[in-house]
Amino acid sequence: MNVGIVILAAGASSRMGVPKQLLHIDGLSLIKRMTEMAMDTPCYPVVVVLGANRQLIRKELERMPITIIDNPQWENGMSSSLKMGLVGSYMTFKELEAVIFLTVDMPLVSVELIQKMIEKAEIVAEDRKESPDIVACKYNGQIGIPVLFKRKMFNQLLELKGDNGAKKVILANKEHTATIDFPEGKIDLDTMEEYRKFLSNYNQN
Repeated sequence: MNVGIVILAAGASSRMGVPKQLLHIDGLSLIKRMTEMAMDTPCYPVVVVLGANRQLIRKELERMPITIIDNPQWENGMSSSLKMGLVGSYMTFKELEAVIFLTVDMPLVSVELIQKMIEKAEIVAEDRKESPDIVACKYNGQIGIPVLFKRKMFNQLLELKGDNGAKKVILANKEHTATIDFPEGKIDLDTMEEYRKFLSNYNQN
């Protein structure tokens, strides 16, 4: 299955107070770290959607074999970045069969998780007649990003508006959705306090 990755990195990080895409873990910015992880998977293309602070963030991605999409409408909500990333992926590679959406603020997303999602998307489970159209991650009693959507879901993603993100399409297609337990998904870095707490725990391990 031809699977692409879209990294959503257009937000202004208003709760963080500084562009979270540029915060460092292990000497790498979050945006570079996530992009390099994506490049280590078998997925193609890797598309990064930028918006706020795009000039600063773009410097982190120089000379990387990826597609960078500027979203001038990033302030209109998550749906605009999802759609720009999806269109950018398709324009880069027309044979695309599925796309995985990631955000930069979930530092424990790994190559292994991405591979598990792809494998789950290809398997017909005993209680199903066909393989799932969506594979979402499950954590903290909810399901969401990282999430894989097969091509037949693309039109629903393109119809999203405002701050509606991937979750709206997942909830509308529960019977076609498989999940993967990803307890580390509860760690996302929205505030400076969360970032410092993560670094403290991460450096102790």
